Amino acid sequence: MASGFKEWQVVCDALASGRQAIILRKGGIHEGRAGFSFAEESFFLFPTRFHNQDQFVREGSIVAKPEWTIGETITITHHAEALWAKTLTDWDQVAALEPFHIWTEETIRQRFDWEGKGMASGSIHVALVRVSELAQPWEFPYEAKYGGCRSWVTMPEPPDGALGASKPVLGDDEFATFFAKVGELLGEG
Repeated sequence: MASGFKEWQVVCDALASGRQAIILRKGGIHEGRAGFSFAEESFFLFPTRFHNQDQFVREGSIVAKPEWTIGETITITHHAEALWAKTLTDWDQVAALEPFHIWTEETIRQRFDWEGKGMASGSIHVALVRVSELAQPWEFPYEAKYGGCRSWVTMPEPPDGALGASKPVLGDDEFATFFAKVGELLGEG
């Protein structure tokens, strides 16, 4: 089975275009007692359509659609590898990441300050991800098990060769520059 990371469509688009190579996450209300963690190093981006995404991002094209319905076709186009993940507890570090993502400062601040489901106020998780485009889109029907406010879902097996023919959205030099800038801000190497 494959792991899917649920994220707003507009953020998936930013990751897919190379505009963004970090994921900031507090977690969904169904994450369990332990709260959210970057539980997987390798995962497919699973686009979601709920929430009023346009209120929470500074840029990106948003087409308002209702949440997925059972039987509707899901199209997966990108895969990510988390190179590192950490929990940030210093707001200045979080604020310094502003050039590297599309969320509004208010959105990130609300997540940083939120407390519950095993997650402390004054913290947020960040992961640096290398995103690749699949050679062919992968489609499968939406099922009820993909719903709810959770970050991780188990998806069916991807088609043979789905990852082998994928291509990074950022070239090696471009990604190395991004990696170095974010790593320097957060003390990662």
